[in-house]
Amino acid sequence: MDQGKTILIVEDDRALSLTLKDNFEKEGFGIILAKDGVEGLKFALEQKPDLILLDIVMPNMDGMTMMRKLRDDVRGKKVPIILLTNLEADDAIMKGVIRDEPSYYLVKANWKMEDVIEKVKERLGL
Repeated sequence: MDQGKTILIVEDDRALSLTLKDNFEKEGFGIILAKDGVEGLKFALEQKPDLILLDIVMPNMDGMTMMRKLRDDVRGKKVPIILLTNLEADDAIMKGVIRDEPSYYLVKANWKMEDVIEKVKERLGL
């Protein structure tokens, strides 16, 4: 069952963050938690996760800013990113999404935990 892969979850909603962590650990993934984009960027560059689940709206540094800064660093160019958000995709978000190339985009109200796990495994080629 051990996937041998690490996921960085960058999410300011503690309950959701822990729910994601529990579910992915049951699937055999290693988990790193970050509460905002500042912490997320630091952990992403230091620990080089295999995939990042990234909230867009967060305090200190939002997900779009974190993703842009990560893509500007050679160590963060290729890591798959799945965006999680409560926002419907407006033009500004979609421009950022297209420019910074996340691997996938999920609106929180529209997905079930199984969908997220499936997308993560798909992006990691599992």
